[in-house]
This record gives sequence, C-alpha cells and structure tokens, in this order.
Amino acid sequence: MRAASHEWACFQAQQAAEKALKALWLGNGFEPWGHSVLRLIDDYPDESVRLGSLVALRSAAKALDKLYIPTRYPNGLPDLSPFEVYTDVEAQAAIAAARSVLAACESLCPHG
Repeated sequence: MRAASHEWACFQAQQAAEKALKALWLGNGFEPWGHSVLRLIDDYPDESVRLGSLVALRSAAKALDKLYIPTRYPNGLPDLSPFEVYTDVEAQAAIAAARSVLAACESLCPHG
C-alpha cells in the first residue's frame, strides 16, 4: 500500500482473509477447500459459528473475492494491467475488509 501498488495490496488483502479462514478451519479440525473467501464462510462446518460470527463477514468476503483474479494476473482485465486501474481507495477498502475477517478468525481460533 505504501509503495502505491494498489493492485498488489488488494490481492494480498484477499489472500490474508483466505488464509485466516483456512487457519480457522484447520484449527478446528476441518479441511478447507478452495480460494473463495465467501465460500469458506458459507461452507464452514460449524453452523453456530457460521451463522453467528461469520455471517456478518459475507459482504467483506464478496468484495475480497472480486479481487482474486483481476489483481493477480496481467491479463485479468481487458486491455489494461491491474496497476493501471486499482486505486488507493480500493486498496484501503480491501485492507479494511481483510482486517475484519482476520479479527473474527483470531477471536474464533482455539489457539488464539
């Protein structure tokens, strides 16, 4: 973010949320699959956690999932490179969304 690599900040925010959710799954003895932050929330095996703490993260998850492909690949957008289109505002929003997912996962992880 500080280097003005907004597309990279957006991608890394998605990755942070994905990895935090996978850690939550694994920490509770479940096997996660896939790269979608939303799907990792919606498919979480413990219904009380999914409908309790995780359901509020669905909007953040949707926003982060939209960043997975077009921020990562140079041909993810038609005729443009990711560095040309992602902005400081989008990167800040992605980081905030990821932070909300990370905080929730940290509070739910049995090992802290």
